Amino acid sequence: MTIKTKQLLLSCLLTVSLIACNNETKEETNDETKATSVQIKEEAVSYTADTITANGFVVYDENKEGKRPAVLVVHEWWGLGEYARSRAKQLAELGYIAMAVDMYGNGRTAEDPGGAQTLATPFYMNPQLAKTRLDAAITKLKTYAQTDTSKMAAIGYCFGGFIVLNAAKLGADLKGVVSFHGNLLGAPVNKDLLKANVLVCHGEADNFVPPAEVNAFKKSMDSISASYTFKSYPNAVHAFTNPQATETGKKFNMPVAYNASADSTSWNDMKTFFAKIF
Repeated sequence: MTIKTKQLLLSCLLTVSLIACNNETKEETNDETKATSVQIKEEAVSYTADTITANGFVVYDENKEGKRPAVLVVHEWWGLGEYARSRAKQLAELGYIAMAVDMYGNGRTAEDPGGAQTLATPFYMNPQLAKTRLDAAITKLKTYAQTDTSKMAAIGYCFGGFIVLNAAKLGADLKGVVSFHGNLLGAPVNKDLLKANVLVCHGEADNFVPPAEVNAFKKSMDSISASYTFKSYPNAVHAFTNPQATETGKKFNMPVAYNASADSTSWNDMKTFFAKIF
């Protein structure tokens, strides 16, 4: 091998080495960017709502600058647990500030359907209580510097869906509400009170929300030309968004079950809805 050939070979090896090093640096930088692009901040929060002290959960991306739309998350009839918190975290990852709401107060939860019914019944009997408790959470979330108070919404699951729908019908200060497999009865709709856009995500096979209830809801909303969207998902039963629902249904002999397709589709429908109202 001539000296000139050796020099050429060394030059090539040096070039390859530099390219490899640059690629590694870029990959490391990209990994660091991904790792720091979203930094979720979770905070336990207490606030007063009529006669109770509520223990909620606020979550947001602390690396995101400025104000952003805010979304309240209302739990199922079991009370505020990990499921509602996980949904709040998902919303924070989408760029919102979110608050998992404690409707029952003092962090109370139920271990069985009987206990859950006892906790939820006062709200079904008095829909105004739903608005009172949710209003307190709205007021608390407005105190956060990250909250754009002109862009607030609420979502709810099962019992929580009933809560957000009734709060909206009674005039809650929200741009929109989303009910996932929630009951549709409660306070009568009033065109002078309803400010929020409404999205209902309903399972077609939901035994807890029969067709007669669906038809009555649609008729009442249509009677005042309300701005609402009703989405219905084939083969989906009650609690279709909760991955633990199937196990819960078996444990308590209840017609509830998870439906991955309906869960994914309804979440995307919610994102489209928020993009529209915000």
